[in-house]
Amino acid sequence: MKYCFGVDIGGTTVKMGMFKETGKILDKWEIVTRTENEGEAILPDVASSILKKMKEREIPMDAVLGVGVGVPAPVSDDGVVHGSANLGWEYKEAKNELEHLTGLRALFGNDANVAALGEMWKGGGLGEKNLIMVTLGTGVGSGIVSEGRIVNGAHGAAGEIGHMHVNDAETEQCGCGNYGCLEQYASATGIVRLAKRKLEIDKRNTMLTESTVTAKAVFDAVKAGDAVAVEVAKEFGRYLGHALARMATAVDPGVFVIGGGVSKAGEILIPFIQEPYRESAFFAIKDVRFALATLGNDAGICGSAKMIIEG
Repeated sequence: MKYCFGVDIGGTTVKMGMFKETGKILDKWEIVTRTENEGEAILPDVASSILKKMKEREIPMDAVLGVGVGVPAPVSDDGVVHGSANLGWEYKEAKNELEHLTGLRALFGNDANVAALGEMWKGGGLGEKNLIMVTLGTGVGSGIVSEGRIVNGAHGAAGEIGHMHVNDAETEQCGCGNYGCLEQYASATGIVRLAKRKLEIDKRNTMLTESTVTAKAVFDAVKAGDAVAVEVAKEFGRYLGHALARMATAVDPGVFVIGGGVSKAGEILIPFIQEPYRESAFFAIKDVRFALATLGNDAGICGSAKMIIEG
């Protein structure tokens, strides 16, 4: 029997999993992400934890296919990370370093792309080989899988949909330095921005109040039939749906998988995105399926393991 490890490095914790080559998860655990001193301890900590697990389970080196790793940064095909603010890395030859520390083969990918691969394998995209996973959290990320393989692009930045330009009239600056990025309207913070702007000009009675509005509050109000919240959700959906229609023209996915904290609103989210998508999508791709992500925090470790299993 062969084994592999899937690792998802986040800014606070590193999620880790041990898998059989069949894909069965044998063990899951977490360690703290130590980001001080430019994150110099992160990969040594990962290596130490993996080697400790192998020792506990008496697994020899030649029984391990390798270690797959997702990181919150663009990653080149040769496993080089050119900067990750969340980890403190400026330039990191991550693949070479982890292979040296463990003696095992290592593969690295952007965390959103890796999560997309996980959802294709075991989650909301099960049965599809071509998908786009959109992660709606503090920001907006996406991962592209084509014919069962992650699409990285020339700079490891394929799928950075959050910074697709969608509004020429925007005067507030996005965190990336540009103006009118999708992330300013479709992330959790973007939904709050839309709601607050709405409340400044719309004086109808509503469950939303400017002091307590959150993305969750917006969709809770939508579920209760609040007209103002519904209009905020429609605006959010227009920005995201139209952006996905443009993306689909280039990628031609079989399914969009919607994940991240905003997706916890549930199935009520889908029509707000799907309807504007169909309004502007090329005729051949109007009927792309939309699904919610199902793996939650396991998407990253599953996708990382899948990278190794697929070779």
